[in-house]
Amino acid sequence: MNDQINVGIIGAGRIGAVHAQNLATRISGAHIVAISDIRREAAERCAAAWGIPQAYADPELVLTHPDIHAVLICSSTDTHAALTMQAAAAGKHVFCEKPIDLNLARIEETLTAVKAAGVKFMVGFNRRFDHNFRRVHDLVRAGSIGTPHLLHIISRDPAPPPPAYVRISGGIFLDMTIHDFDMARYLIGSEVVEVFVTGGVMVDPAIGKAGDIDTALTVLRFENGTIGTIDNSRQAVYGYDQRVEVFGSGGAVRADNDFPNTVTMNDATSIRRDLPLSFFMDRYTESYVAELQAFITCVETDDEPPVGGEDGRYATLMAYAARRSYSENRPVRVEEVTQDNATS
Repeated sequence: MNDQINVGIIGAGRIGAVHAQNLATRISGAHIVAISDIRREAAERCAAAWGIPQAYADPELVLTHPDIHAVLICSSTDTHAALTMQAAAAGKHVFCEKPIDLNLARIEETLTAVKAAGVKFMVGFNRRFDHNFRRVHDLVRAGSIGTPHLLHIISRDPAPPPPAYVRISGGIFLDMTIHDFDMARYLIGSEVVEVFVTGGVMVDPAIGKAGDIDTALTVLRFENGTIGTIDNSRQAVYGYDQRVEVFGSGGAVRADNDFPNTVTMNDATSIRRDLPLSFFMDRYTESYVAELQAFITCVETDDEPPVGGEDGRYATLMAYAARRSYSENRPVRVEEVTQDNATS
């Protein structure tokens, strides 16, 4: 592979723009050749901001560009699978934002196509690259807390999404909790075999009318015996709440929220500090940089991506198991989820 990886980006929306900025200013070994968006003006704005030579409306012009080695797929979810397969067929390495698709059969088709093409394929679970969570992962893997017994993930958004988004997102488990499902596997290093969910609509009745819930508690049983819990809310009024704890036979390790600063104010009546960071782009700024650097490095060195297609598939299986558990009010084994009952 060349010393410099030429990159194309498909999708110039919020996350595409973030990746473009990071590639242009903070990622070593990469050069952006072209960007596309169905709204050509969005691609042109991004190109002008970050010195990208070519901007298109048609993604095909990125996929077939002879100078591009790798493609970032940052377009809408319903395009991820098709664009990934087209990129792979064109011999391009692929970084794809989650989820690969909302349909399990389509995911399987995509993974088969990527494998047949022999290209690198990485899924954008950026939280694995967060400095806090990576430290927890490393301590658990090193045996610093003994055998893991309990995992607790707290993942609460500062504000609910609009109902129009909820209707096309696949619902809370495929849109929001899927990050936590991947984090659970990452931290414990064992597959989840069973999922049980209880939840409800406690934040916004419009989310219920859109066919979803906004508050959930999920219990996970891992193959190695660990028990996990994930608590989700679409609205934490105090900010973006992202915490984890792993408790084991020899101790516990915990990661708390990130804050804008470390200042505390003490007076005669209270001890106070600023609220946590309130937007995921602020909370995970550095993790987006780290994940893209990992992708570029694996292309350069011909190593396997740290987050592969199977990781994307399994998190989606867990999301469908969670949805089924909630609707049927019972524990659901992940192996129960098949292509026939996992469609959206």
